This record gives sequence, C-alpha cells and structure tokens, in this order.
Amino acid sequence: MEILQKFFYTDLGNTANNIAILIFRVLFAWELLTVHGLKKIQRGPQAEPEHIPNPLQLPEKLNAAVAQFADTIVPFFIALGLFGRLALLPTIGVTLVGYFVVHRHDSREVRDIPFMYTLCLLLLLLTGPGTYSIDHYIYQLLTK
Repeated sequence: MEILQKFFYTDLGNTANNIAILIFRVLFAWELLTVHGLKKIQRGPQAEPEHIPNPLQLPEKLNAAVAQFADTIVPFFIALGLFGRLALLPTIGVTLVGYFVVHRHDSREVRDIPFMYTLCLLLLLLTGPGTYSIDHYIYQLLTK
C-alpha cells in the first residue's frame, strides 16, 4: 500500500495549491508538446522532422523513439495527471542529456532551455500532479 501512496497520492494541502499545480501541469504539457514534440513528428510534403541528437550513441530508431515519446506522449500524461511521477522520467532523462551532454559546451543562454525544462519536471516529480488528476482518483479507488 505504501508503494501506491508514493506513486499516486498527492495533495498539496489546499484547493489553491492543487488548482495552481493543475494549471502549471496543463500549460507546461502544452508547451512541451507544441514547441518540442510536434516538430519531431512533422509529416507532409514540405515538412521535415527535427534532427534529434544522439550523444549517447543509441541505435537511431531507439533514440528517436525515446525523444518522440518524451515530447509527444508524455505531455498528455502530464496534463491528465496520469501516472504523473512515473511518466515524467523519460522526459527528465531527455532534458538532462540535453543539458549535460548535448549543450555542455554551449553558452548559458543555450543551456537555459533544457535546464528550465528539467526544473519544471523535477517540481512535478516532487509535488505530484495534485488532487485534480487521474492519479488522485486511482489512489482513492485503490485504497477504499
């Protein structure tokens, strides 16, 4: 039962905090999807998908799949608060690799983007998605 609490239980203490984290989650997920996710999967005669760096030398298809999943599927989990903490892990991994590996020699202005995304993801990892989330309802069903 304790493991369920670690994964699913999240209550930020009052309604205002839970609404604030809901708004933060939804806006953050929208930004992640529209700015980073959609350009990784662009299709069409004129559209060229974004080049996805592969600093860890993973197989190309695996590298692309992880990056695409982290930026196109995970935002839906974030917005819904579904498996909130677990779903964040691939995107945290991608942003940390971006910060520490891909942009390690770049200026602070360039490294700022993966740094800020990582901070936002870590905030959500620590707080959880709040009471206005599917996780909260799953927890309530499992603990009755």
